[in-house]
Amino acid sequence: MAQTIAEKILSKHANRKVKAGDTALCKIDFCFGQDGTSGLIIDAFKKLRVSKVFNKSRFCMVIDHNSPSPNAKVSAIHDKMRKFAKSMDVEVFDVNCGICHQINMENGFAKPGNLIIGADSHTCTYGALNALSTGVGSTDLALSLASGKNWFRVPESVKIVLKGKLPKGVFSKDVILHIITDLGVDGCTYKSVEFYGEALNRMNMDGRFTITNMVVEMGAKCALMEVDSKVRIWLKHIKRSERIKPVKADKNANYLWTKQYNVSKFTPMVSRPHSPGKAVSVLKLKGVKINQAVLGTCTNGRLEDLEIAVKVLKNKKINKDVKFIVAPASKDVFTQALKRGIIADFVKKGAVVLNPGCGPCVGTHQGVPADGEVVISTANRNFKGRMGNPKAFIYLASPATVTASAVEGKITDPRKHL
Repeated sequence: MAQTIAEKILSKHANRKVKAGDTALCKIDFCFGQDGTSGLIIDAFKKLRVSKVFNKSRFCMVIDHNSPSPNAKVSAIHDKMRKFAKSMDVEVFDVNCGICHQINMENGFAKPGNLIIGADSHTCTYGALNALSTGVGSTDLALSLASGKNWFRVPESVKIVLKGKLPKGVFSKDVILHIITDLGVDGCTYKSVEFYGEALNRMNMDGRFTITNMVVEMGAKCALMEVDSKVRIWLKHIKRSERIKPVKADKNANYLWTKQYNVSKFTPMVSRPHSPGKAVSVLKLKGVKINQAVLGTCTNGRLEDLEIAVKVLKNKKINKDVKFIVAPASKDVFTQALKRGIIADFVKKGAVVLNPGCGPCVGTHQGVPADGEVVISTANRNFKGRMGNPKAFIYLASPATVTASAVEGKITDPRKHL
């Protein structure tokens, strides 16, 4: 029986050959929680009455959603996480470290062929490293933390082929916004999405992470990409590096459907409120005034994203009527940006640079908009109330489009600034 990447990875972890639609008990390679979910994980874990976690090197917690704490209730959760980590001798990445997904990849917790679950919906990001990674609920995570296993229904697989070459001013964020809008926010519900094509091959890892990060916005269970030289080079430079075992789909693997996109014809895209699946060309929104711009999040807070923004800002300043918030995805990204003068550039141009973390994306602190304010963000979601105020309006776009808009004070085509 020919298999897709998802079927192969789940077969390996179930110790038997499985196909789409099967249910299998699989061993987990790694699992984690963040401060929005770890309190629930700890509570559920304690109810299981087990004395230790299944493997203390295969679990971590990250304080990123409210980092540092904005109030006493959140501080209590952080304290609970630190105490649990100490009692179980597991790792907790504290308020100075950054966003869970970036941290987990930088620390080598995600490798080709791995099966990873996280109590965070954007765990699918690690698919760019050829790992089957998916978000689960806190109770499911607790069960895996105790047993090292969990039940999975093997997803059907679909194939997306990215042909052509990205035009100037068009980036991976524009590609995934285009696809989500085309397929719909429920277009890939519980599917494994495999990405291929020359356009994908040309993208570096930061761009690929953006695509896999957002497949959950069209309902997907996970995203998967094959290992190439760029993946191998990226993995060589991270911690805990070891010999990898890439997984490829069989040539005659069974896909529910295959779709091709010629990215050569794409333009910069912007998702309108209140859904990632409402993207249109930036040309249709030019002139929409903004009050705030956000560069960062687990989708676009990596070094390449900051570098793109600095290029747009060359010889320009942030519009005086715009709050431009920049939040690097991790301490490592922040440090690299410091060394290259990128952080200083942002500050000089009028941006507010935050500590690494989720910050304004989840709307708990660090940039909650006022009633009626318009925000353009590099985040992955623009649901009503996402940034902490249901009376605000959030648009999603690439780092280039967000930065160009911050310069002009209105939604702007970035191509004239590059």
